[in-house]
Amino acid sequence: MRLKAHILSPFLLLLGSCGGGGSKSYTPHIEDWERQLGAEQHPQILGEFGGSYEGDEATYVAALGERVAAAAGLPRQCTFTLVNTDVVNAFAVPGCYIYVTRGLLGIVNTEAELASILAHEAGHIVADHSERQQKRSLWRSLGVYAVGLVTGSENLTRIAGRAAALFTLRYSRKQEYEADDLGIATMAKAGYDPYAAADMFGALARNERFLAQTSGRDEASSIPEWSRTHPLTENRIERARETAAATGLAQDALPENKAPYLDTVDGLLYGDDPEQGFVVGRNFAHPMLRIAFTAPPGFTLTNSPAAILIEGPDGVRGEFGGGRLPADGLEAYVSALVARLLQGATAEVGPPTRSLVNGVPAIIVAVRAATEAGAIELSIAAYDGGDGRAHHFIMISPPTEAADVAITELFRSFRLLSPQQAAALRPRIIDVVAAGARDTAASLAARMATDHKLAHFLMLNGRSADAPVRAGERVKIVVGR
Repeated sequence: MRLKAHILSPFLLLLGSCGGGGSKSYTPHIEDWERQLGAEQHPQILGEFGGSYEGDEATYVAALGERVAAAAGLPRQCTFTLVNTDVVNAFAVPGCYIYVTRGLLGIVNTEAELASILAHEAGHIVADHSERQQKRSLWRSLGVYAVGLVTGSENLTRIAGRAAALFTLRYSRKQEYEADDLGIATMAKAGYDPYAAADMFGALARNERFLAQTSGRDEASSIPEWSRTHPLTENRIERARETAAATGLAQDALPENKAPYLDTVDGLLYGDDPEQGFVVGRNFAHPMLRIAFTAPPGFTLTNSPAAILIEGPDGVRGEFGGGRLPADGLEAYVSALVARLLQGATAEVGPPTRSLVNGVPAIIVAVRAATEAGAIELSIAAYDGGDGRAHHFIMISPPTEAADVAITELFRSFRLLSPQQAAALRPRIIDVVAAGARDTAASLAARMATDHKLAHFLMLNGRSADAPVRAGERVKIVVGR
């Protein structure tokens, strides 16, 4: 969540995260309406997924993307953007707008591996998968849209339907395999080792295993990750090797360009951006706003520039955001928030309940919005941050005692951080270092500013625990900035 007062953003449905294969002959072509659609959605996508990450890394991604696009038959027709989020993902939308996250840059290890991801996404564009998937996703979300059609509130629609919109967009296995085949052929045309596609799948699989083993991220806690919408089975990795062999090229006959890739990611921001605060498991803390809260067990948090997305058991969902505190105080803030949220929808707004939460003035309001399918129960809590800002939760939940207890626990967890606690929340970066003569994986991992140091180091560098470290070998570690 960024510092700016961006409380409620428009609902996004046009994400085409990938999720299948069998290649055939295509004539790459992008229609004018697709270009217009992509251009219109581009700012909204950036707003929803962390904004663009600028600098040398972004320039590198754009240049590599253009090389891949030209090999795919789409020269100077695509826009490649590095997105400022630690979620490991890449996706494409109609008009050949292709996005890759900095989280993904952190876990792959060569230019050829990154090229394979961009080539795969370009394959979806060449085969028109993103357009067809978008239409299916729109139909799949009609139940969510019904909330907005009945209540008249786009904001209620967005909160009620965020999970349905963001966690169900998948390509078929056939489409995925087709994009694999097109991407591997494109890699060879672009001058990269096509066997790097299998290496890339391996890197993503290692990341998934690491997260699963360390409970680093629950399956539902992020905007859909590439490997969740692209099933990373051993069969798929082996299939990528067979497809690469079918090009007639020997492994390593074309370069992977590891050195320039490591040069590029040296200094890359790793993990959450401090301007959006830090999500660690069920905990959120913002060093600049000096605020924090903890979600109950079973809940997951996802950082985004507009808000912290909150998902709980049994359909509980919502978000945490903030804005300027008006001169009339916290009650005026809540009234304006409710008005923007409901947008004229028929609703019963309960009386505000004032309290102190960990010494912070707070107001809690219950709202019941009417729909044809029944009432939607909302719970809103707002807090006076003491610095001219207010912060709030908006939660939708079923009318059950368990949901009420969980939301009360969430609301009571809001707290202010001391200057010392805020100062301890430091951003982290990738540091590319050369191993010394006496270095081992364990000694290098000990320098990591992360939990599960050795496992994290091995995952980040695509290494096995028994592989010796050569003197002078360059590896990635994560350090505080």
